[in-house]
Amino acid sequence: MSDQSLLDFADLQATLSAESLQAHASELHGVLTGLIASGYEFESTDYIAMLNDMFNNGEGFPLAVKSAIKQVYSEIWQSLLDDSFGFKLMLPDDDDTIAERANGLGHWVQGFNLGYGLQQKDNAVASEDVKEVLSDFSEIANLSDEIDDDEATEQAYYEIAEYVKVSVLLCFAELASPPSTDDKKTIH
Repeated sequence: MSDQSLLDFADLQATLSAESLQAHASELHGVLTGLIASGYEFESTDYIAMLNDMFNNGEGFPLAVKSAIKQVYSEIWQSLLDDSFGFKLMLPDDDDTIAERANGLGHWVQGFNLGYGLQQKDNAVASEDVKEVLSDFSEIANLSDEIDDDEATEQAYYEIAEYVKVSVLLCFAELASPPSTDDKKTIH
């Protein structure tokens, strides 16, 4: 999988903004990841309708947004199934301020918890590890917007982002419904 084919935060946010959608790219990525990591069926396609309801009042996404969402969905599956642990959170770039990146991380974990909740609403059975992850994500989502722009904050941000990434992999390993190995080779 080439990095050039990946849709990044800036690309997705630009697509959403160009179509006047008031959605945050990190939150949208988090919702999709939460759905997938908590058991969403690979073959299911109703995620577009769910996101449409959440982010666009059920109005129907413009084609560019719909296409971008499908690409992100495919890339999340590919990266979570990748044996080299290539999964990445879709967050603002390192060139953005620490406040913007922390805000993006907050949106991402809120989205993950929302996606997880939508998928697991009728299935309250989760390991203590997964319950702890969801609790931690709720705390991360509520971090203060007033943060210092210093080396200690940068280090804390990277540690929290890495914890979130590893936690997603834990949830996926425990709850996901990966496609059969035949499907795995042809994810589009």
